[in-house]
Amino acid sequence: MRSLEEVESLLGSAGQSHVLRFWSELSEEERSAFLSELSQLDLDALQGHCEAAAAAAASPPQPPAAEQHTIEPVPEDLVGSVLKSDAATLADWENEGMFQISEGRVGVLLLAGGQGTRLGVPYPKGMYDVGLPSGKTLYQIQSERIRKIQKLADVRHDSTCTVPWYIMTSEFTLKPTKRFFEENDYFGLDPSNVVMFEQRMVPAVGFDGKVILEDKAKIAMAPDGNGGLYQALADNKVLEDMERRGVEYLHVYCVDNILVKLADPHFIGFCVSKVADCGAKVVAKASPSEAVGVVCQVDGVVQVVEYSEIRPETAERQGADGELLFSAGNICNHFFTRGFLLEVIWEHEEKLKQHIALKKVPFIDECGNHVKPSEPNGIKMEKFNADGASTDTPTTARRSLLAQHHRWALAAGASFSDEHGTTLLARDWSGF
Repeated sequence: MRSLEEVESLLGSAGQSHVLRFWSELSEEERSAFLSELSQLDLDALQGHCEAAAAAAASPPQPPAAEQHTIEPVPEDLVGSVLKSDAATLADWENEGMFQISEGRVGVLLLAGGQGTRLGVPYPKGMYDVGLPSGKTLYQIQSERIRKIQKLADVRHDSTCTVPWYIMTSEFTLKPTKRFFEENDYFGLDPSNVVMFEQRMVPAVGFDGKVILEDKAKIAMAPDGNGGLYQALADNKVLEDMERRGVEYLHVYCVDNILVKLADPHFIGFCVSKVADCGAKVVAKASPSEAVGVVCQVDGVVQVVEYSEIRPETAERQGADGELLFSAGNICNHFFTRGFLLEVIWEHEEKLKQHIALKKVPFIDECGNHVKPSEPNGIKMEKFNADGASTDTPTTARRSLLAQHHRWALAAGASFSDEHGTTLLARDWSGF
């Protein structure tokens, strides 16, 4: 731990001396804890972080960045579709994916650093119950899907496989997530195969370039975004754990995707058959103006372009078949090889795009009073890693899952009736 004198000097050099404004009012215990927290920050880089945040927030809106370059759809030879491919192709992908799973080469990684603030709850999103008849939480649903894919692979290949579950949490979500899993006996999974780790936290910055104090002895911090995954993998030696287990392929997804098909054998099989080092699962955009990033090619490089960076006239362009040219909506559902992740960490991590998020950050004012702002007052700098935008709610998520189960039941020969015994058709399902 750094000395008080060293921390004072570094904060002063960064123009952040106000962080220790209330030092004289703190108890010895509070001083020790605060000094420990400050010692863990990269104080040498703090000035650059704060200046960059303030400058970015003050910059006038720029024209759509992608439109300053040549933007094209992803080449057809790099695309596969479960809707348009024939049965033989789908079977090949599924067989390849199931084989890799049965050999223990596939893991899944959950991005779960965010709290359920927008859902109106003070705990991690994965612990949320969207109102299903079963009362199952997102964590339970996903746990059961891992158990199921393991069983399916074992039956098909007479194996005893494991799909390890890596869960990236944050300072806010690690403890409650771990406690929740322990209280629920890891939902039937072997605890040794559920690996939780923390992403880094970064200081929230005011529009004046000053670090925001959450309390007299605490800086307001925030997770460094989904793009912080790569640094977190390195910090917590997750890739070493993957190597020890023999895991070569990773399926990465976000916690609030209630329909996610974990270790999806079609997706895994497609990417492996293409000898791809990374891949993105997408869904067709509902409309040209839908607020979701698009997977496309910019100056010959495949990447995700934020919806705000594409002009309306470009978003509305159609192909010969009448479908949108730029319809590959990103849902933050990715495939990575272990080798690719190593390359990103060692060669490209510093090049990741910084995303500016203006937030309402609770703070303590100069008089020591706690303030909850009604308007955005802070800047959170997050590393960008192809997040999916969404306007979905717990209600739409619940309806989507119930509708999916309804389709499966109908396909299996089941039928549904109302309280009067009248058979319900598929179109009647929306009323449930």
